[in-house]
Amino acid sequence: MNNESQIRAIEEKVMALISSDPENFLVEVKIGPGNNIKIYIDADRGMSIDKLAQYNRSLYKQIEESGFFPNGDFSLEISSPGLDEPLKLHRQYLKNIGREVEVILKNGIKLQGKLVSATGDEILIDEERKNKKQREVTQHTIPYNDIKTTKIQIKF
Repeated sequence: MNNESQIRAIEEKVMALISSDPENFLVEVKIGPGNNIKIYIDADRGMSIDKLAQYNRSLYKQIEESGFFPNGDFSLEISSPGLDEPLKLHRQYLKNIGREVEVILKNGIKLQGKLVSATGDEILIDEERKNKKQREVTQHTIPYNDIKTTKIQIKF
């Protein structure tokens, strides 16, 4: 079984596992060196550590029994995507409306601002600039196809 087919098979198992809770959704499955499986699961209103641990135990057992990795030669990490992980799915954009984001476009341009909306095709961010004593807000409508990465920004 090659890497792509292993990923697809694991994605199917994760989808079946989380299907009982419609707020939960699969973000990504990666298999790294040494068969290190990393799975990112998110939820519309936040993912609990207890739920992630429950998924980990159940999925570990399923993968072990499936024989995807001979001799049980794999490790499994299940987490919600951290702030250092870019947004990948429309559902993640919806979840983060109102938060500050940094968007890097495929042409290299970097935009920062508040995520105002996310449709099926594009996002809208308000970029705020302070000129002397005035605040200036510029709205940017950005098609998903133009986005290289989008990350949440924490402001203190």
